[in-house]
Amino acid sequence: IVVRSIEEALKVYQTGLGLQVREVLEVPDQKVEVAFLPLGESTLELVRPTSEDTGIAKFLDKRGEGIHHICIQVNDIRKVLAQLKDQEIELIDEEPRRGAHGQVAFVHPKGAHGVLIELVQYDQ
Repeated sequence: IVVRSIEEALKVYQTGLGLQVREVLEVPDQKVEVAFLPLGESTLELVRPTSEDTGIAKFLDKRGEGIHHICIQVNDIRKVLAQLKDQEIELIDEEPRRGAHGQVAFVHPKGAHGVLIELVQYDQ
């Protein structure tokens, strides 16, 4: 979920809804600050751009705050990327890159019926 201010967003998710913050950290490679809030077996991720020259900042300027993408955990990100490529599904990243907790790669919305999908392989 893209937000202008994690502090302001936490007033809804933490104070209002009672969700607990697992951690807040900056991811310099992605030029974002993120907050992770466990929700059952899933996790909400609040994302704030730390630079104006990012896709997240452009999304925020164009569309405002809101849902940006969904993230799916995979065991072998390179294998999944190869499978998607073999099926000619459009990718943003053909190779994984560093994310907050492991390797990430994005599937283009054109290849996923209008949904931006992040794949993550968590560090062991």
